[in-house]
Amino acid sequence: MQENNKSNWFTPISYAIILVVGIALGGFLKGNLSIGSLQVSGSNPMQEIMELVRSKYVEDVTNDSATTKMADYYLSQLDPHSVYISPSNLTDVNEQLMPNFKGIGIEFQQNRDSVFVSYVMKGGPAFKAGLKVGDILLKADDSIVLSGKKWDGDQIRAKLKGPANSKVKLLVLSGNANKEVIISRDNVPVSAVDASYEIKPGVGYIRINKFADRTYEAFMQALEPLIKDSIKSLVIDLRGNGGGLLSEAVAIADELIPGNRLLVYTQGAHSPRMEYNSKREGLFEEGALTVWMDESSASASEVLAGALQDWDRATIVGRRSFGKGLVQQQFRLSNGGAIRLTTAKYYTPLGRNIQRSYEKGKMEYEHEYVNRIQEDAMGKQDAAIKGKAYKTPKGHVVYGGGGIYPDKWVAGSGIIVDSAYRNMWEQNLMNDFILHWYVKEQNKMKAFKNTNEYLDTYQHVDLWKALVDYANPAQKANLKLLEKNKGYIQNQLLALLARMQWYKQGYFEVQNKLDAQVALMMP
Repeated sequence: MQENNKSNWFTPISYAIILVVGIALGGFLKGNLSIGSLQVSGSNPMQEIMELVRSKYVEDVTNDSATTKMADYYLSQLDPHSVYISPSNLTDVNEQLMPNFKGIGIEFQQNRDSVFVSYVMKGGPAFKAGLKVGDILLKADDSIVLSGKKWDGDQIRAKLKGPANSKVKLLVLSGNANKEVIISRDNVPVSAVDASYEIKPGVGYIRINKFADRTYEAFMQALEPLIKDSIKSLVIDLRGNGGGLLSEAVAIADELIPGNRLLVYTQGAHSPRMEYNSKREGLFEEGALTVWMDESSASASEVLAGALQDWDRATIVGRRSFGKGLVQQQFRLSNGGAIRLTTAKYYTPLGRNIQRSYEKGKMEYEHEYVNRIQEDAMGKQDAAIKGKAYKTPKGHVVYGGGGIYPDKWVAGSGIIVDSAYRNMWEQNLMNDFILHWYVKEQNKMKAFKNTNEYLDTYQHVDLWKALVDYANPAQKANLKLLEKNKGYIQNQLLALLARMQWYKQGYFEVQNKLDAQVALMMP
């Protein structure tokens, strides 16, 4: 165990749609990790094959490309979560579990062939340099043209990121004038807690997007003021949380589960049993707990939920979680890459391993997940085999295999599997429109003191009609197919607009207030 931005508008809905159209799950699931070293000496058949391909194959093949394909295929025969990480991707992959990244502190989005600043992180390098939402990035370091051609989002990030204290010179169109700014890159903090507030009187709410380094610290910083406000109940939102570091999930569980109790244990053929127990008096061991989960809640999310469910400490609400009960350890390789190899399984306090079956191969494993999202979104309650039944100390029946089954099942929104809705997101229409609207209305937006004040005004603004007016003819035809869902899309637009002003905190405050599913999930 490790003790250890595509921008731009990464909302839960866009996230679900991206997954539905086939994002590789190996990259999405963060896993439970540790870092080690691995030295391979001598020659073996795989090395010999690689050398023959390099020296004899009919066409040039880069070692990195060939190694990745061969390693991915080999590892996929073992289990779905053992993966090879090429040297070129290792830094970015590791950065996903860090509490900061090295860059200038902006989010961006491409509209046609222009790169717009869509968010500037308060206090970050770009903020200090005077960049604003709506600015267009024209060039980097004089010679790199950013707007005027179509870039992949990762390519743009590569131009903007760099070592701390290094500088990047940007040519920016701000309003009607070009200006040059020189920005010193720095460590930009990224919190794993998207939002925390009193969602209704006496009920606190904390949304955790992943279990990265210092997630426990961020959770405590969110929980302490809620306790000072005398909350009696707490909602922990783990929807879409793909996991991360086991140590962070265990530390949070320790704050919620009283006494010296087993929280999780791991064991493998070459890994002796290792137990993780609650050790200290926690900050919220008595109040009522609710955990929200969905099909994308995985790994460390399931560790936390499993411990709380086994000890009758929380009510799990939502849909069956992903079902990842395997532990990966990360080893560095001599070529500068790494391998994340499954070395153990983890078990909840009752002895449940919640890993779902992958006997039919990785492709079928991924298809089962995507199909389940579609069925859940259409309101079909999960009918999968639940596996072995276990009883909690209070006699509540829970199940092993296939993920964490909720105590209360709540369907997802059927619109996310609508092809017209997917087309709208793939064209980035909503995000383009919201950026356009915010740039036009930002002085009015900045005058609102909070999201409640904002909603008092903007719930009466017909953003759906404004979206239709903004769309091109082909997009208008697609929106016509979604007219029956215009109320849902209106609410999404309100949440996205709030994100422009108050970032993720604003998004979830508005989303939670307007979402019909959230109303059903409330304690």
